[in-house]
Amino acid sequence: MSSQSDSDTPTRTAIRDRHRETAAAVLPEHTDLYVGGEFVTPDAGGTFDTVDPTTGEVLASVARGRESDVDRAVDAAWDAFEKTWSGYSAGRRQRVLTTIADTIEEHTDELARLETLDNGKPVSEAKIDVRGAAEQFRYFAGIVRENPGETMTAGSRYGQVVSEPYGVVGQIIPWNFPLLMASWKLAPALAAGNCTVLKPAEQTPLSALRLAELIDDIVPTGVVNVVTGYGEEAGSALTSNPDVRKLAFTGSTAVGKQVMKSAADSVTDVTLELGGKSPVVVFPDVSVRKAVALVESAIFYNTGECCEAGSRLFVHDDVADEVLDGLIAAVEDTTIGDPLDEATDLGPKVSREQVERTTDYLDSAREQGGQFLVGGDRPDDEHLADGCFVEPTLIEGLAHDADAVQAEIFGPVLTVFRWDDYDEMIDLANDVDYGLAGGVITDDITRANRTARDIEAGYVWINSYHDLVPGLPFGGYKQSGIGRELSADTLDHYRQTKTINLSLR
Repeated sequence: MSSQSDSDTPTRTAIRDRHRETAAAVLPEHTDLYVGGEFVTPDAGGTFDTVDPTTGEVLASVARGRESDVDRAVDAAWDAFEKTWSGYSAGRRQRVLTTIADTIEEHTDELARLETLDNGKPVSEAKIDVRGAAEQFRYFAGIVRENPGETMTAGSRYGQVVSEPYGVVGQIIPWNFPLLMASWKLAPALAAGNCTVLKPAEQTPLSALRLAELIDDIVPTGVVNVVTGYGEEAGSALTSNPDVRKLAFTGSTAVGKQVMKSAADSVTDVTLELGGKSPVVVFPDVSVRKAVALVESAIFYNTGECCEAGSRLFVHDDVADEVLDGLIAAVEDTTIGDPLDEATDLGPKVSREQVERTTDYLDSAREQGGQFLVGGDRPDDEHLADGCFVEPTLIEGLAHDADAVQAEIFGPVLTVFRWDDYDEMIDLANDVDYGLAGGVITDDITRANRTARDIEAGYVWINSYHDLVPGLPFGGYKQSGIGRELSADTLDHYRQTKTINLSLR
């Protein structure tokens, strides 16, 4: 692994200074709550710090919203829905969404650097996220008019089936793709005709606040509200508010279960996109170079902080040694460093808490007999000592019921299994509580299709990974969630069905 320790590598001081300079240029002007079209202080006052995971320095102090602030935002959203937004035609909503997409694209570089500061992802990946966020608004702008309804007659009866917005929805997003996940929630909710209260993760609130600034003159007052704060305060208040008619949450399965319990009290509809422990299956007919590139991307993209990360590798015995040698070489060639540097491949994890979580699983893997092929620790580089860095890691030799195999580590850790019996391999591939995604790497289309069908997951890639295409539904089986995002199906999750039965007599 390279951690940029050559003579031209920036020192800790140079990295810190670069981040301070970038922060001065891109931090949002407002870090208060965005409620009713205004940036306002919380009722009880108070702030919390959001920290740069590369340098450990505080980026900004952000408003700490609580229950009364959530209630105020929900009231503002209902006021906007009843007075303004519900009267917008599909065409007017389409224009709003298109303008938001254009605005995000115009601020790509700024938003990407802001995301890198707050989250730690390499700026090259952050730019992909920003473009993806714009694409979400553009996609849902394109299908916003798709609400034809149905009509039918039966004797003297005339029936009409229409879809209507819920009114006000609550949306909670995670820290791994802050701006992108905001777009996954906001775009379909607005397209369907709802107003929203968005609660960003407390670790990464800045891009949601900057987005609020950018769309302030685009969306009517109160249509979008952003309440920052801790999950146990603002998040819980949002999920238990009886005036919220729909909840959408992306995050861990454990928290998703809590969201469901809160929603049950008001019988509130939920969409949940939760954890994953996705298998990637490599067959012997594929080129080693192709397999290595795909597996590397599947697990190490975004520092492994992806719900769909391909974190369990099932590689056929015939090519296992070659593929693993290639992966070890790829890891050793990975550049770990300042995520604001375009040459960086792997940035820091989002927080020290997440570093400890990952290293705890690494320690558990050692205790349970794991063989570390590469990585397994924090980088030994004084230039990165201030940041939340973890080495990309490959582990072989664990039993499939080991903690590091079964749990969602949410870090750059790949567990490896060799196989020669297809049925036994599939049984293991499906032997987790999750079913979000999977990958199949083979040049045999029949074999690829069979394996994709046999994997118990809501989204399976064949000879690619992580490329989520708008229009193809994304979501999980088992404990990986409820509902689908990214597609026309998503609009139905933000609308309720009304049947009108008219007697013609």
